[in-house]
Amino acid sequence: MAGGFLAGTGFLLGAFATRLSHLYLSVGLLAGLGWALVFTPSLGAVSRYFPTRRAMATGLAMAGASVVGLALGPLIPLLLDTYGWRGSLLLLAALSFNLMVAGALLRPLDVPNESPRPLPPRGQAGLCELLRHGPFLRYALAFVLVDAGYYVPHVHGPARAQEVGCDERRAGLVMAVTAVADGVGRVVAGLLAARPTASLLRHLFAWSVLTGLTLLLLPLGTTFGGLTALALAYGFCAGAIVPLQFTGVAEVVGAGRLLHAIGLMQMFESVGSLLGAPFAGWLRDLTGDFKVSFLAAGAFLLAGSLLILTLPSFFRTPRSDGSAMEGVPDPASKDLELPSVPLSPPN
Repeated sequence: MAGGFLAGTGFLLGAFATRLSHLYLSVGLLAGLGWALVFTPSLGAVSRYFPTRRAMATGLAMAGASVVGLALGPLIPLLLDTYGWRGSLLLLAALSFNLMVAGALLRPLDVPNESPRPLPPRGQAGLCELLRHGPFLRYALAFVLVDAGYYVPHVHGPARAQEVGCDERRAGLVMAVTAVADGVGRVVAGLLAARPTASLLRHLFAWSVLTGLTLLLLPLGTTFGGLTALALAYGFCAGAIVPLQFTGVAEVVGAGRLLHAIGLMQMFESVGSLLGAPFAGWLRDLTGDFKVSFLAAGAFLLAGSLLILTLPSFFRTPRSDGSAMEGVPDPASKDLELPSVPLSPPN
């Protein structure tokens, strides 16, 4: 709820900016901090509500980002033409304030049949423990490398489409296809990971390798049809990584330290996210096209995938109920019965 307030306030203040530095502070810093506060608790709540179907629930929840991203693509230019950038920021502020209502619905629920056990370290002690946790550090490093290549098609995809002869409309269509495939991939990966055929980390490794391979093949798309087909494959595989990445944290550190671990992992992987796209742009300036940029992005994905192989949980056998074994036993043997929880505290 605090994140929704900060994000809405950031956009609201940005609408009255008179200098670029004002936008850095409002939309960049304040709204960015708000979105960060929204993201991690939301994932933690989903993992808490559905311990035995964590991957499937996370995939469905994360698919919402693809739907909104696809909708905002054509909507933002329309808002800019109709209301200008100040009016558009005011509308985005109104939209962000609704996150306060959404946050109010994320109730801290008691887990049925939960056996008492010592709570994991919290605060600074919990963070220090994670910083000494070898498998977690390797997992975080894996996604620093993955993110260094993951966002390259999203940032440079339209420019690559125009580079092979597509006009602006067709370039937008390529990105729309990628977004749709991304959302479908998130749901499909969650459904497949809920099956007891293989551990979740093996699913994550397979999808990461496939995403890296599709990035290596993207330079072969030299026509609109070929580029669209490859973008479809990339979007599907890249989307499949998203729910498994965050669900996999519980496989590595246990569900009890999930929130700390997700927040710390995102701080680490932001380094890859920030450096990957500029590095790809620098390679494009150096070579004259995006071929080497996409090859380097694919190499980053494959390098990160190899680190997943070093995790102890990678070789752990799934339980018969379809959920993978975790570093710390899950506190529940079944998903929470959400409808039975009162919507308001008892008098």
